[in-house]
Order: sequence, then structure tokens, then C-alpha cells
Amino acid sequence: MKKIKFIFLLAIISIASFGFAQKSVSPNHYSIYFTDKNDSPYSIDKPEEYLTQKSIDRRKKYGIEMNKRDLPVNPAYLSGLTDLGFTIVNTSKWLNCAIVYTEDESILIKLKNLSYVKSDFDIKKKRKKSKKKKKKNPKIKEKKEDVDDFFEYGEGTNQITMLNGHKLHNQGFRGEGMVIAVMDAGFFKVHKLPAFDSLWANNQILGWYDFVDNDTSLFKGDTHGMQVLSCIGANLPGKFVGTAPKAEFWLIRTEQSSSEYIIEEYNWIFGAEFADSVGVDIVHSSLGYNDFDDNSQNHKYSDMDGNTTVCTIGADLAASTGMLISTSAGNEGNDPWKYISAPADADSVLSIGAVNYKGGYAYFSSQGPTYDGRVKPDIVAQGLSATVQSRSGRVSTASGTSFSGPIMAGMVACLWQAHPNKNNMEIIYALQKCSSQSSKPDAKLGYGIPDFNMTHLYLGGIGFNQLNKDNKMFIFPNPFDKQLYIALHDEELPMPISYMITVYDMLGQVITSKNYSDVNNEYNLLDMEELNGLQSGVYFVQVETDSETYVQKIVKQ
Repeated sequence: MKKIKFIFLLAIISIASFGFAQKSVSPNHYSIYFTDKNDSPYSIDKPEEYLTQKSIDRRKKYGIEMNKRDLPVNPAYLSGLTDLGFTIVNTSKWLNCAIVYTEDESILIKLKNLSYVKSDFDIKKKRKKSKKKKKKNPKIKEKKEDVDDFFEYGEGTNQITMLNGHKLHNQGFRGEGMVIAVMDAGFFKVHKLPAFDSLWANNQILGWYDFVDNDTSLFKGDTHGMQVLSCIGANLPGKFVGTAPKAEFWLIRTEQSSSEYIIEEYNWIFGAEFADSVGVDIVHSSLGYNDFDDNSQNHKYSDMDGNTTVCTIGADLAASTGMLISTSAGNEGNDPWKYISAPADADSVLSIGAVNYKGGYAYFSSQGPTYDGRVKPDIVAQGLSATVQSRSGRVSTASGTSFSGPIMAGMVACLWQAHPNKNNMEIIYALQKCSSQSSKPDAKLGYGIPDFNMTHLYLGGIGFNQLNKDNKMFIFPNPFDKQLYIALHDEELPMPISYMITVYDMLGQVITSKNYSDVNNEYNLLDMEELNGLQSGVYFVQVETDSETYVQKIVKQ
């Protein structure tokens, strides 16, 4: 995963004799913050002047009111900076600031004459972490499952079936109508590589922009964004299919792969603001920031508190517009830093760690908790030897939370497609509740591996709203045709817990029996696929734990 550099408060060059300060975000680049948005030509009553209708509709759908933060930076303030000799590189309406360029440091003093420029910032010194060469991870043979799926996933089978994502796909939820922005370092040959042919043929690539070079040429150079995109949008039936191959995409470059400066955290915000303005539903970035080429910009663990770094603040602001923000947790688990990196510490984003193909912790995956004690990462997906598109056009493997993140983001798009009236935070909460260790989250896997089929049922209120203190087991649908679910919830039972489920016929003969070991879900949804071929009739289901036994009659149609 790319390292993210980003702080709400950048290293500042201080002009002490005038009591003025501004932040140097990379060589010859500075962040200038403004005091207000007074006398703006824009109005919150006319959002169509700076937001697309899709963006406005998202706010209306989820009851989000327009506010001054949505207004662009006052053009008059920008003109004042250019009059002094600065070149405007980018602006952030959410932070009310501009990134400017100049090789003449003497004009920085002139900023004191502008009443609308803030003259004080907190200065934070950061420690430097030594850069390490990425470890080559061994290729792991994918586990293949015999499943009757809409898609032939090929080498990507395990990373989808681990999440029960194929069951959403089989129900028709494959990302249609969902718009995902992928923010990264580059999208090498996305316009030519075979995995993305169908995205172009079906007009699923809505557009792209480069906030590093401020142009639209981002299909050369770095391969990282291309591989991230492949985890979601690849469509090579029988070889490799991503988790949301029918979604639509905006491709946004925010990362400069050749250097590490805090300006990239600002670029992250510029990209997120752009995504908001064009009506994106989900923003995913496989980026994380904790150390930089300029030691003074480095973050400390105490900065991972959800309120300090620039990109973390920006990520929460992005979530406040109704978008769901998905971010990889980081690849520092085996390094001295060890912890998640910004913006994975944000409290309103979905932070994703990594596991191996069997579901065990991947040694490199960054760990929580946040400095203020919150559970992070939120959930995990396969990141060790994940299937990706290679630069040569072949299907290959790569390791990192850079890939577990988009695998998850694509499945989230399918889930949200199925429940469009749920807001971003309701989706995140449901995933936490329906993950493998929801009752006992930890610092490595968070709430664990989510079950997307279970989450789909949970959000639909099927099977769960019938559970209460008097009715601790609910079986649905009943009568059933092909698939039967057993929902269990007993607050008095310790977690994890093991179940023995036995199905009897009317004569008391055992039809099938199955063990479920070490179940941690607070709401346990057990899928009895073994009953698909059962003959029509009346049966009994018995569920045994160490201390309780539950029995219920079922009818097979």
C-alpha cells in the first residue's frame, strides 16, 4: 500500500519578525488558509453552480443540508494571492485554503497585508521513520470452491467467496448504478489492458483527473492504481473478476509516487472534493500517511486520534457529504511503527486490514487501536497474495492492504446497491455487526471478516428483527425452497461459541448434521446449504450449544 502523507497542520515556515506563518507542504509549495468566505459570489441556495445534480441529490436523499463549507474558496482571495506573485496550484473549499507555488520566498512576507489570510497555525514536529524495501511475499495457491455463481471468478474466487460476496452477485447486486472514485498514484494502461475492456465498452469509466500534475494524463507511469482498480472492476470471466464489475468509476490521481511530502494529503482532499462534486457514492484510496521525505512533517502515533492529520479531517468531511469513504489500513504491521496510518484513523471511514487466503492475520497489516482507543481497522479482507491485473496483461498476485481495501470497497458498492436508502454510516455499522469477531474486536482484525450475505439480510431486517429475549432462534424463510438460514442471538451465551445443528425428519431420523466452531458474530446467521436437495415435507431443526438446546419445525416446499 502506498504511504500517505498528510496532516491537518503542515510544517510551517515562520516569518518571526512579522508574527506570520504559513505551511511548506513540499519544495516551493505552501498552504495558505483563509479566515472566512465572506462576500462570496457563491450561495448555498444555488448549489448547482458548483455541484452536479447527482451530488445535490445525494445530500437530499440522506437529509444533508448545504452549508458554508460547501462554498468554493472566494475567488477574490485567490486573486489577491496571484497579485502578490503566487501561482495557485489547488484549492480546498472544505479547509478554506489554497496550495500555492513560488520560488521567491520574499513574497511570503507580503501575506501579512491580506486581512483574509490566517496568521496563526499550530506547528507540529514529526519523527522520521526509516523507509524499508517492500518484502516480497510468496505466491499462495488460491483456494477453489465449487459454487454455482453468476460470475466465473477464476483466480479471484477466494477473495470474493471469503466474504460471501458471490451470494450478492447471484442475487443481481454487482455494482450497477453505484459510482466509485479510486484515488491513487497512477492508472498504468487502464485504457488498454484487457481486464478493463468491459468498463470502456459499457461507458463505466465516467472520467479522470490528475491532481498532482493538474492534467488528465494518468494512464502511464505507476501501476498501483491500476491494480487497485482491477480488484473492483476487472472482468475477465474464468480468469479474474472483481468485486463490483458493473459499477461506474472516476479515476483520480492524488499521489506522487517518486516523493513523499505532505502536499499529498492535501491532494487527497482535492480529490475527495472533486468526487463529491461529481456525485460519487464511494471513495476508495489505498493510501496511508505517517512519514515523509521532510522529517518535520512526520506523524506520531498520538496523531492517529481521528482529529489531527489533514487527510483524516478531510476524510471525515468527505463522509459528512453522504459519501462512504473506504481506506486501506496500511502495511506497517511488521515494522516499528506498527499502527494504522492516516486517514484510516478517521471515525467516519471504513478502514480495511488484510488477512491471508485462509482468513488469518496478514503479518504486514497495520494494527489499531487509534490513539484515543477506538477499534481500527474496522474489518478485513484478503490482502496476502490477492489476485490483481499485472502490467503485462496477465492475471497475477500482489500483497498489501492496498488490495484488501478495494476488494472490500467493491463489495460495499454491491451491498449499498441492494440497500440504497441506508446511509453510509448505517452500511459501515451493519458490516461491523455481521463480521466474524463482532463481539470481540481486536487490534489486528478489528471486527473481522464480514459476511456480505448476512449483512444484506441484516439490513433488510430479515431474521434479525424477530429475535428477542423470548425468541432466541429464528429460522427463515419458513417454508423454504432452496436455502435456509438460522439466526441466533442469546446475550447470555459467551463468545466465541460452537453450535451443533441437526435436522431430523418426522420419524426422528437424522437427515444432516453440521458443526459450527468458534462463532463470534453477535448475531449468528448460519447458512444451511446442505438442505437444498431435501425432499418436500416437514422437518425439525435442533441447535445445540454447551448450555442450551433450541428446536424448531421447518417446512420444505
